[in-house]
Amino acid sequence: MKKIIVPMVFLFILSGCQIFSNEKGTVMTSNDTVEKVAKISETSEKNSQSTKLLIAVHNNQIELAKKLIDAGANVNIQDKIADSPYLYAGAEGRTEILAYMLSHSEPDQSIVNRFGGNALIPAAEKGHLETVKLLLADGHVTINHQNNYGYTALIEAVALRDGSKVYQDIVSELLKYGANTDITDNYGKSAKDYANELGYGTISKLLKE
Repeated sequence: MKKIIVPMVFLFILSGCQIFSNEKGTVMTSNDTVEKVAKISETSEKNSQSTKLLIAVHNNQIELAKKLIDAGANVNIQDKIADSPYLYAGAEGRTEILAYMLSHSEPDQSIVNRFGGNALIPAAEKGHLETVKLLLADGHVTINHQNNYGYTALIEAVALRDGSKVYQDIVSELLKYGANTDITDNYGKSAKDYANELGYGTISKLLKE
């Protein structure tokens, strides 16, 4: 019988197992041991701008992300476009992974994305209500942080979106936790100004209360 050797190909017949590979040919599954995950994570952080944890967050691979965090993967390492696992989880509404990060690691609140924003600002702007609630309840994110454009989470939730119900709810949550309605952006406008200009009656009323 001839032996057939297929280099760099791995067959997995594991039910319920998630698999991904990187440019180095490393294959990881959600059933990998913590020791193996830790070793791969460390290698990735040294040799690649996108860490294994960031890849897992991109793919919303919840159990794998948890294993990486348990193994000590750094939630603050940024890639070439300034995304970190923590910032990306907030921006893209990866709420379950983000919750695990907040309770099992130490996100560095001083690290900002390529727009100068924190995790809360894009979460609010993109309508991720549960993510906004999670970040605010955690209490470590700076609610009135301003990005490179002078936008706060409150300003972005009003100025850049459509005033619909989810943004009304986000504005309510931000106000409940003390968002400053008088802060102005680089154009001299506040969330109140944008709400009035755009005709967002419900949000305008919330901002006046």
